Amino acid sequence: MTAVWPRLERVGDQPSIRVAVLDYGSGNVHSATRAVAAAGAEVVLTSDPEVCLAADGLLVPGVGAFAACMDGLVAVGGPELIRRRLLAGGPVLGICVGHQVLFDSGVEHGTQAVGLGLLPGVVEELVAKPLPHMGWNTVQVAAGSAMFAGVEDQRFYFVHSYGVHDGAGWPAGALASYTEHGGDRFVAAVEDGLLWSTQFHPEKSGAAGARLLRNWIATLGRTHEQA
Repeated sequence: MTAVWPRLERVGDQPSIRVAVLDYGSGNVHSATRAVAAAGAEVVLTSDPEVCLAADGLLVPGVGAFAACMDGLVAVGGPELIRRRLLAGGPVLGICVGHQVLFDSGVEHGTQAVGLGLLPGVVEELVAKPLPHMGWNTVQVAAGSAMFAGVEDQRFYFVHSYGVHDGAGWPAGALASYTEHGGDRFVAAVEDGLLWSTQFHPEKSGAAGARLLRNWIATLGRTHEQA
């Protein structure tokens, strides 16, 4: 069955890029949805697999604990859905805990939870004071980054106590950008082909975050016919 989308806005003869924001019970979905819409995409908040697979881009938000977000994803079939999209050539963007769950596992309060394993690394508590790392910070942008084009020297908004210090065995061609807080260096963003992710919140990062979202939207080719 063909996915049903809201009526699309058109710019000239070109239909809008369609982005699905995955709704799996995590917080902050509405601010992410509004930010992507403001960046120029047609947006739906949904857990419908057909809609998520038909979209030009899938955004995976996330706020809270790693294990709770994984439980929410599993409940709506999110892990399989994300893998199916990537295998079919569909771009995915993860934000905050939506970035963290892409890694091998997360350790919180001594308990380890399995992640999606799409990126190498373990999410663990930062070795820094104070925690949480909350507020604006710069990013050490990887050379050749498309994500940060035009905002390489800008600051972005972080709210977290956990992160990935490094990934052993990054996929060939993957780009990792880093941030430092309290002397502790961690992964701030990843670009691995169709899979992009940020530890910070672009939707809370003002003009710099809006430009980053536009950079992502610009990569989304129209691979599906208009419903």
